[in-house]
Amino acid sequence: GQCQLFVFSSSFNSGYPQPKMSGSSDDTRNCTATPPYLPPTAIDTTERLRILRHHMQSHNLSAYIIPATDAHMSEYIAERDKRLAWMTGFTGSSGTGVVTLQKAALFTDSRYWIQAERQMDCNWELQKSGWISAIGQWLVKEVPEGEKIGLDPYLFSIDNWDSYLQALDGSNRTLVALDDNLVDLVWGSQRPLPPTNTIYQLPDDFIGSTWQEKVSHIRTQMENHSGKPTAVLLSGLEETAWLFNLRGDDIPYTPVFYAYTLLTKTSISLFVNQSRLSGDASQALAAGCPGPLCVTVVDYEAISESLRIYVQQDGVHIWIGTEYTTLALYREIPPEKRLEENYSPVMIAKASKNAKEQELMRAAHVRDAIAVIRYLVWLEKMVPSGSVDEISGANFVNQLRREELFCHGPSFETISASGLNAALAHYSPSNTTSRKLTVDEMYLLDSGGQYLDGTTDITRTVQWGEPTALQKEAYTRVLMGNIDLSRLVFPPRTSGRMVEVLARRPLWEVGLNYGHGTGHGIGNFLSVHEWPVGFQSNNVPLDKGMFTSIEPGYYLEGEFGIRLEDVALVVEAQTKYPVHEEPYLTFEVVSLVPYARNLIDINLLSQEQIQYINSYYESIRKYIGPELQRRHLDEEYQWLQRNTQPLSRSSLLAASLGTLAMGTVASTLLPGA
Repeated sequence: GQCQLFVFSSSFNSGYPQPKMSGSSDDTRNCTATPPYLPPTAIDTTERLRILRHHMQSHNLSAYIIPATDAHMSEYIAERDKRLAWMTGFTGSSGTGVVTLQKAALFTDSRYWIQAERQMDCNWELQKSGWISAIGQWLVKEVPEGEKIGLDPYLFSIDNWDSYLQALDGSNRTLVALDDNLVDLVWGSQRPLPPTNTIYQLPDDFIGSTWQEKVSHIRTQMENHSGKPTAVLLSGLEETAWLFNLRGDDIPYTPVFYAYTLLTKTSISLFVNQSRLSGDASQALAAGCPGPLCVTVVDYEAISESLRIYVQQDGVHIWIGTEYTTLALYREIPPEKRLEENYSPVMIAKASKNAKEQELMRAAHVRDAIAVIRYLVWLEKMVPSGSVDEISGANFVNQLRREELFCHGPSFETISASGLNAALAHYSPSNTTSRKLTVDEMYLLDSGGQYLDGTTDITRTVQWGEPTALQKEAYTRVLMGNIDLSRLVFPPRTSGRMVEVLARRPLWEVGLNYGHGTGHGIGNFLSVHEWPVGFQSNNVPLDKGMFTSIEPGYYLEGEFGIRLEDVALVVEAQTKYPVHEEPYLTFEVVSLVPYARNLIDINLLSQEQIQYINSYYESIRKYIGPELQRRHLDEEYQWLQRNTQPLSRSSLLAASLGTLAMGTVASTLLPGA
C-alpha cells in the first residue's frame, strides 16, 4: 500500500546515472520569480491566513499548529477534518502546518515534497522534515521567548503532546491547549457537515468472533493485568468497529465510523449517534440487556463529560493506549487513575487474526488477484495503442475490483504511476499530472480493495518494452529483497525492525536503497495500514496470525520507480530440528499475482530464490487458475499459464532474447510484460 514514513535518504553511489529533479518547471511553484509562478494546482490561502492570524491574536498566540489528523488519530480522514489541506492546499496524508504572525510553514517528509510544491502557494514555506523535533527547532527560531503556541487538544495524541513538550523544553515557549479549533473558526459554514450515513452490522459469515466473545476476552485481560484496570477507553475508530463487528462509511477507504467506547468490568458505553445505527445493529447491541453484556448507546459528543463523571468514583483505573488517546481525553483522567500503554488491549487483540479471519483474508486475496490479473491483461493489449493514461488505468482497476463479490471499493487512493511519476512513492494521478502509459516506460500500480471478508493491498511494476540495464537490475534486487524477507524463518516475538534489513540487503550491496518503511499491518475489512504491526521500531513483535505487507522498492527521481508488495500472514514454520519451546515462525504470502518476467535478471538470483518463485507460482496456478477457468476468463487463464512457467536460467535468457517491439499483438507479447 502507500508506504509508511521515509526513514532513509536515497543515495546512489553505484555508478548508475544520478537522479534528476522530478517535475517540470510548469507543474511546481516558483516563489523566486517576479511575479511568483504558481501552477494551476496551487490554492490561494492569503485570506484564510489573514483570518486565522486575527483569531490567533485574539487568543494571545504567536503560533498555531495544524496537524493532518482527526480526533481519533486516523490516517485517512473525512472532508470535515481536512483542516491542513483546507488551510494549505496540500492534500498529502502526512504533514503539519505551523502558522506564526509573520510566517506559515508546512513540515512533511520526502514522500510529499514534490506534491507540496505543486499544491501550495507562496504564503507557505516547505520544511523538508516530518519530525516533531524539527518543528520545535523552527518554533524556537520563529517565536520569541515568553510567547504562546496554540493547538487543539483533540487533534494531538498523548505521545505527540509529550514530543512537542520535549522539543520545546527549556525554551521559555508555552504550549496552550485551546477550547476552540481556530481553523474551524476560519472555515465557518463552509466546513462539511458531520456524516449521517448508516452504521451497519457485519454479517455472521464475515466475523471471526462475536462481539460478546471479544468483550469477554478484553475483560479477562483486564482481570489479569497487574495494574488492575476497571475500564478500557477506546479512541481509535478501528478499535470500536472491530470490537462490536460494526462498520460505517465516515472516512474514505476505511469502513469505520466516529465513535468512542468505554468498557468497564460491568458496563459497556458506545459513544455514537443512536439514530445512525441500523435496526440490526441496535438489536444486536441490546441483546444482553440488562446485564454486563448490554451496550448503552451514548451521544458521541458526551465522551469528555462521561469520562469526567466516571473517574470521580473511588478505585477506578482506566487503561488507555497513548498512540490513539487524545490530550483532551487524557486530561479528563487524574494521573493516579491512568494505566498507560502504547496500545489498548483491543489494538493488540485485533492484530492477530484467528483461523476463520485468516481464511476470510485468503478468500479476499483470491478474488483480488483475479481483478489485478484482468487489469494486467487489459493493459498488455491497450498500452501499445496509446489509449491508457494513469487516471483511466486507475479507474479501470477500481472498476474491476468492484465487480468482485463482497467488494466495497478501494482500500486507498490507487497509485497508478508511469515513468518519472512512479519515482514519487506516494503519487496518485490528477488531471494535471496524469501521463500516458507507453511501452517504453515502467508502470507502477499500488492498489487494494475493501471486501467484507478482508482488506487487500498489492503492488506490481511492469514494463512492456525493453528495460534498461539499471531498471532490470533494480527490479531484480527489489524482488530479491521481497523474497529474502518472505522466506525468512524466525523465533516467536521477533521484532520486525530486526529483520527488515533483509529486504534492503540486495539493494544495499550495490549502493541503492529506498526511503520508506518495509511493510505495515493490514486489517479484516478495516484499515489497509493497521497498526501496530509492521517493520518499524514502534511496531509490536511479529506473532502468529498477523498480516503484514512486505514492500521493498527503488526510486530514481525524474526517471522511474519500482515497488513489489505482497501481503503475508505470519504462520508456524516447519523446521528441520524440533523446537522445544514455542514453534518458530515464517510468512505465508497471500497475494497471488505473478511478477514481471522480462524485468528479472535471473543471473542475480540464488537457486533458493528461484525455487521460492517457482513454488509461489505453483500456488498462484493452484488457487487462481481454476477460478479463471470457472469464470471462462480464457485469455486471462492463458496469460497466467505463460507468466507462471517455472523460472530457469535458460527460460529467462530466451525471454530476454525474444523481447518484441511496440505494436506486437498481445498473444505474442513477452510473458509477464
